[in-house]
Amino acid sequence: MFLILLQYIRPVAAIEHFMEAHTAFLQKYYDSGKFIMSGRRKPKSGSLIVCQASSRKEVEQIMSEDPLERHQLALYEIIEFEPTAMSAPVAR
Repeated sequence: MFLILLQYIRPVAAIEHFMEAHTAFLQKYYDSGKFIMSGRRKPKSGSLIVCQASSRKEVEQIMSEDPLERHQLALYEIIEFEPTAMSAPVAR
């Protein structure tokens, strides 16, 4: 499993311009089962994604498709971890 931390490096207005394309990117990988969850950081300075992938190289390939990466709007930190415990999903 991987935790991907995105940090915006351009003004939020520039980020918003690509948000629809970024959302479509996220949905593609939710549909494939690679993304487990994602959300915005508070304050609005970036976001995070929990990803299920076979390798760091696969995560890097996936993230290279993100419009925020392609347009140099965000930096990524990829953290690999091994889940050892998990609670039951919380109803929202």
